[in-house]
Amino acid sequence: MPSRPASHASQGRANKAAPGPGKRLGAKKGDSELVVPGNIIFRQRGTHWFPGENCGMGRDHTIFALQKGFVRYYRDPDRHAERKYIGVVFEREMELPRGRGASRWRRLGLEEREMVGKGEGEEEEGQVMGMPAVKGGVGEVVLREGYQYRESNWSIGRTAERAGVKVRAYKPNDRWMAWRKTNERKERNAEKRSLRRKR
Repeated sequence: MPSRPASHASQGRANKAAPGPGKRLGAKKGDSELVVPGNIIFRQRGTHWFPGENCGMGRDHTIFALQKGFVRYYRDPDRHAERKYIGVVFEREMELPRGRGASRWRRLGLEEREMVGKGEGEEEEGQVMGMPAVKGGVGEVVLREGYQYRESNWSIGRTAERAGVKVRAYKPNDRWMAWRKTNERKERNAEKRSLRRKR
């Protein structure tokens, strides 16, 4: 019995399949451009660029910022003769790379502030800046020279104490108390659900 061949090939290549959309690779932030943590700086396939100061690299080789600052594209012969790096600096005037053995620039969420030294008639030893001195007892605070606490942290930590709030001491092995609290919470939630259904 004679058979007629197909008049149209079924293969994708024979049907003149078009190429897919572009992947939008390349630089997303230029040199000296401001970035914040998480901003994508460069998209690539493979490691044409490597992460430098305050930058990270994703599993698809995307370079992104780890700190707020300004982008720098640079080479560092001390680290590697051929590699190109992308880094982030905190001030627009800063340059990369830094010298051999230099420490890294990291912000760590802190601001630079001049340390207040001790002078005549100033706070006594063991007194926290902006906090009344505590003499003797468990509350005595002893600090190394040139070290200080933030006053706000100290005041926040003493709020409950000043208000006279009493809290039952936590016992790690008191499973009865944990079970009772869990059951009370479940009962309250069940009661709320039943009230919603009645409405």
